[in-house]
Amino acid sequence: MKRGFGSDNHSGISPEILKAIADANVDHALAYGDDEYCQRTEALFRKHFGEKARVYFVFNGTGANVLAIDSMCRSHHAVVCSDTAHIWVDECGAPQRVVGCKLLPVHTTDGKLTPELVKTQLHGFGFEHHSQPRAIYISQSTELGTLYTLDEIKSLADLAHSYNMYLHMDGARIANAAVALKCTFKEMTTDLGVDVVSFGGTKNGLLMGESCVILNPELDVDMKYRRKQMTQLCSKMRFVAAQFECYLNTELWKRNAMHSNKMAQLLYDKVKEIDGVKVMYPVQVNSVFVQLPRQVWTSLQNDYFFYDWDEDADVVRWMCSFDTTESDIDNFVCALKKYLTIT
Repeated sequence: MKRGFGSDNHSGISPEILKAIADANVDHALAYGDDEYCQRTEALFRKHFGEKARVYFVFNGTGANVLAIDSMCRSHHAVVCSDTAHIWVDECGAPQRVVGCKLLPVHTTDGKLTPELVKTQLHGFGFEHHSQPRAIYISQSTELGTLYTLDEIKSLADLAHSYNMYLHMDGARIANAAVALKCTFKEMTTDLGVDVVSFGGTKNGLLMGESCVILNPELDVDMKYRRKQMTQLCSKMRFVAAQFECYLNTELWKRNAMHSNKMAQLLYDKVKEIDGVKVMYPVQVNSVFVQLPRQVWTSLQNDYFFYDWDEDADVVRWMCSFDTTESDIDNFVCALKKYLTIT
């Protein structure tokens, strides 16, 4: 497959991660998380998120999100999210099927919830005929590549707690967000009152494996049993933990995220003044959303793979990865200009 701009999931694995997996592939180790690799990595998560943080490794991002929601909600509860949220658009109803709870999507213009938007769904408390709002779900960065400021996150956490609710942060691209905001993971989550985080790495150089990080101790109830019931318990968990150990201990997360963010900014700089190209959202992390004439983007897709984001509005998404090069961008922009000229 030609290198493209479809997704940061399309990239390969960081060489450092491959080496970490190979280094862990010696002798025997206890299964299901009782090994030294998991113990060391769990300590690393506490270093990055605070001593009360507890991490549960899972296979994928959907698993992390569903486990996080299950820690907060029961089947009569509801989760408020944006109408572009991953749990609403891209998880095939997994939270509804597995947890049984209801999702309450709210329309946003930039992918970001605000207290005012969330409040439109905060009613029916104590009324047995209505699903009970129990959690707020945000993505950092959002599905539109936008970022919540630290103050915005805190305001949502404060709102949630004032209604006896919880705040869940989907951090599939949390490294890109932390780099862009120049803050630590703890400063962006624990210190602001976030209750649970889905902490991702696959989009930033890992092979596989994500994690659900419980920050609020009152949610850390029977989590090992819940993870098992959700089929998210990996037997040879040392190979998931070894990846995160390398990722966090060597600041690989920061280097990879800085690079992919930088490449997206370079792509933005090269296309923002081109006639016929309209950038739709602020370029804050590793994605660029643009509006193009249909004939242009459909022709360009013959040369490079990328997703159309809003076909009705002719908006497409270009994603940069930890291994995107300046040459990749130069060649892509050259092809874009060619099709714009033909059109």
